Amino acid sequence: MWENIQAKRLLERILPADSYHTLLLLTGARQTGKTSLVRKFYTNLAYYNLDAIEYREQLSSISTFQWGSEVGQAILDEIQKEPNLFDKIKYAFDEGELNFSVLTGSSQILLLKKVRETLAGRITLRELFPFMLCELVDPNGNNNESGMLNDLLTSGSIDDVLGSYPSVVLGQKWDLLKKTENWLLVWGGIPPLIHITSEQNRKHWLADYSHTYLERDLGDLANLNDLKPFRKFQQIAALRSANLLSYTELAKDAGIGIETARRYLEYLNISYQAFLLPPYHTNLTSSLVKTPKLFWFDNGLLRHLSGLGYMVDNGQLYENLIASELMKYIRTTKSETKLSFYRTRSGMEVDFLLETNSGIIAIEAKKREVISSSDFTSLRRLAASSKNLWIGGIVIYRGNKIQQFGDQLWAVPSCRLFS
Repeated sequence: MWENIQAKRLLERILPADSYHTLLLLTGARQTGKTSLVRKFYTNLAYYNLDAIEYREQLSSISTFQWGSEVGQAILDEIQKEPNLFDKIKYAFDEGELNFSVLTGSSQILLLKKVRETLAGRITLRELFPFMLCELVDPNGNNNESGMLNDLLTSGSIDDVLGSYPSVVLGQKWDLLKKTENWLLVWGGIPPLIHITSEQNRKHWLADYSHTYLERDLGDLANLNDLKPFRKFQQIAALRSANLLSYTELAKDAGIGIETARRYLEYLNISYQAFLLPPYHTNLTSSLVKTPKLFWFDNGLLRHLSGLGYMVDNGQLYENLIASELMKYIRTTKSETKLSFYRTRSGMEVDFLLETNSGIIAIEAKKREVISSSDFTSLRRLAASSKNLWIGGIVIYRGNKIQQFGDQLWAVPSCRLFS
């Protein structure tokens, strides 16, 4: 479908130029395109891949005093493989012998620990995730500086924003939107997959990716000698995507202790596999739940790990896709928007809340092609209790038309929201 494209990444909008006085730290899961991005964006910089032991030995042999002159401004890929280089980079940067460098890595914990210890105040941090829908439907990056989601996050009027868009799009544009959303729902957005034409080969690739993550990243993170308990935990956690997190239940089903379950989930978080969505809360009420929900950044990996397969199409997988698209966009663009969900102890729930500088936008996700007024019940109740904070409510769904269902209440096709 995209065999020959080289999609422009949304992150390129906010990457610093190599003339800036900073050290760029780019993190993200393996195979999300970090190396390709920085090599394309920073063509003037020397490149060292520290996965190669030869590069690690070469750079380790260079003294701190010679770093600025012998290495200089460079791309240091998988920098966590050689932690002693951080002190050399710091010295050259502080002495004015180095103005800019790019550091990349796949492990937040190893990188950020060293950054806090060594490079605090000198780093520009950016994150790269699997492809978002907006990147695949606009591979040249012509339109993704704006888009519907961005307009909603930066405006105080949901009626003005959604009223300015055509209610339907037709022809090839609509076909591309739906095909892209279906692809992300089934296969996810890890870049190498978009070039694999065989369905069977895509399944094999995801299986190989999973094993590589277990063997390499967990080796870096935890030195786990026996991967079987973690594999079982990973499958159970994948099956519980889009659900309230219970460490007790996870631990029980995986046959491990609660503290081990906490540690394993942290591994998934810091290696960009999964994330926790916090519940919305205020200091004014104790009626809201305080338990987070568990989501995965990539639906393809989620399907493989859970064992659900690639034919299943349910609301849980759809909700996970929506959560990941929202989170990837917010974190990629460094938006100040806070993403959460709303649930009372009595069971009233709204899938997602976007807390912007102007107020709250609430989103319900419905994996249906037809929406009715009853689908807005929770949004209306939340609007009544939110008062001046309320910007509006949206039901995103699988249909094809933007429709208004009342003041500040809209139904929007999910593929339109993220395009």
